[in-house]
Amino acid sequence: MNAHVAPANPNAINADAIVQSARTVIATEAATISALEPRIGPEFVEACRLIISCAGRVVVTGMGKSGHVARKIAATLASTGTPAFFVHPGEASHGDLGMILPQDIVLALSNSGETDEVLFILPVIKRQGIPLIAITGNAHSSLADQANVHLDASIAVEACPLGLAPTASTTAALVMGDALAIALLEARGFTSEDFARSHPAGSLGRRLLLHISDVMHTGEGIPAVPPNASLTQALMEMTRKHLGMTAVVDADHRLLGVFTDGDLRRALDDDDLDLRGATVAELMTRGPKTIGADKLAIEAAQLMEKHQIHALLVVNDQQQVVGALNIHDLLRARVV
Repeated sequence: MNAHVAPANPNAINADAIVQSARTVIATEAATISALEPRIGPEFVEACRLIISCAGRVVVTGMGKSGHVARKIAATLASTGTPAFFVHPGEASHGDLGMILPQDIVLALSNSGETDEVLFILPVIKRQGIPLIAITGNAHSSLADQANVHLDASIAVEACPLGLAPTASTTAALVMGDALAIALLEARGFTSEDFARSHPAGSLGRRLLLHISDVMHTGEGIPAVPPNASLTQALMEMTRKHLGMTAVVDADHRLLGVFTDGDLRRALDDDDLDLRGATVAELMTRGPKTIGADKLAIEAAQLMEKHQIHALLVVNDQQQVVGALNIHDLLRARVV
């Protein structure tokens, strides 16, 4: 039965007491994290060695609040180069133990080290010869005793004033798991490109995996006119292709220059220029900034920002125009 808690009068809340309570929690948990640092030594190194030598996956398990932390640790491991997943210890004894293979390694979390659901599955794990790493708050617990490696996440006191709600203890376990994940990341030489491959939908994934060829306009979508095109013809091509510029190309589609909105404004400001008789070759910018189709889209964004331009032509090794893009294409792709 749930305890009934009468709603408090919000006007009677002591603001100073609220602030002090929150600051005490933060200070307590900060001290808990600091206390973990000197415990990182041979046992931690051995845990990393076991995981790196593992031919399978890291199976992370825990019950209750430790289970929530275990899920997060499994997710962090998996996203940083260490294949991992979470198994609920209660479900494990009802069939999910079949998910754990002999080549795997188990990482078990329990503050007390005496969680029944976790201890219940240990004989099966041991029988298969699966290595066990335990993160507990009790180095003399049953779980710690049966582990191949025990990582000490004990705390001096919970941040909860009643000493009941897992607070500092879950923080300690979480930080220990993060320390494992990052140490393994660095030991494996895991790079930002590797991270992006497991996060293709995230902003980093888009920045590191999306290439110019993925976002550029090609074929009929490329604005292009010959050098003898009139100003009207160039403007019509710019209007049709909606990129704010047009390439000026020779008969082999090699780039000669670019004509942009800026070139048009400069031409209109030149009183000595006969716009009716001028060809686009007389008005274009020669030697425009270009980029290759194999470059990353983020490189196009950086080039545009550096040179204060809003569009780029894409060329191949023969300087033939093979694509075009503008800042709106990068915005749609969420590169910028």
